Amino acid sequence: MARGVLSRPFRAPLLPKGFRLLARSFTLAGLPALLLSCGTPSANVGKDTSGPGQPLRVIATFLPITLLTRAVAGDCADVTTLVPPSLGPHDFQANPGDLLALRRARVLVKNGLGMEGFLDKLIAAAAPPQLLVIDSSRGVATLTTPPKSHQQSGDDHGHDHGSVNPHIWLDPLRAAQQVETIRDGLVKADPGCAEGYRQRAATTTAQLRQLHSEFAAQLQPFQGKTFVAFHDVAPYFAARYGLKAVFLVDVPELNPTPADLERVSAEVKRSDLKALLSEPQEGERSFNALAGDLGVPISVFDPLETGSEEAAKDPDTYARVMRRNVAHLIQAFGGR
Repeated sequence: MARGVLSRPFRAPLLPKGFRLLARSFTLAGLPALLLSCGTPSANVGKDTSGPGQPLRVIATFLPITLLTRAVAGDCADVTTLVPPSLGPHDFQANPGDLLALRRARVLVKNGLGMEGFLDKLIAAAAPPQLLVIDSSRGVATLTTPPKSHQQSGDDHGHDHGSVNPHIWLDPLRAAQQVETIRDGLVKADPGCAEGYRQRAATTTAQLRQLHSEFAAQLQPFQGKTFVAFHDVAPYFAARYGLKAVFLVDVPELNPTPADLERVSAEVKRSDLKALLSEPQEGERSFNALAGDLGVPISVFDPLETGSEEAAKDPDTYARVMRRNVAHLIQAFGGR
């Protein structure tokens, strides 16, 4: 019988769904008016202020996309993050400063596949005059999210990513494809720095492929084992290394229904779980009671959706976090 791992992050109580949706709609709809009420913008707002001898102005949507973009951009581009690393894309609320940043940017790099559900409305509100959008998921083979009847029974929470799982960056080989797409987009936007983009992309993809080879060797003894994640972060990682990932809810802001918890209990019994894997930003408090009931420790699997400002600027963050994830997973499977 396969052993496995359970990951279930803690979430603070949420506002009623209708209020949350109203608040989000108001935030985006009100931004243009807020911009007008803030006074006359500077002469540079709404224009790409990068020019000869100045770095290309690039915005990346959230932490993993920022890390991949900065690895390719080097000194040729000034890469900033749209979603603060401490928040992640599920908790992001746009403000007038975000519209101003989009209007000044030349390039926007996104993960795509519905991960940044807020982005289309934000771009429409900003109406950037010359923004090149790089969808880093272009050409990447995707996995379909199973129907809720198979994965998430009970109440339909009314909030999900759709039929395609967007968490492609957690597979190093797919992340390498994202790097190549980012490279091509930056070369198109800034051909004068093409050779630098190509060289740094080649170095980064080689590092990602080496990381994959390392993980494949380490996880080979555990092929076929199962782990359970709170939301659907893990299918690409699991599929790459012959593991099975099961999730409870589509996005981490949701709480599982009683039916979800029943399925988890059944999975725990089938999989002979050795540890509970939480997400680092959530802490361990949500696992204390369950871990005590199961007699297992608590560990961490970091989906890289959030992190510190320092982590977003550190070129080693992706490899370091992924190596730590693999080490924790091996321990949870009973290895060393």
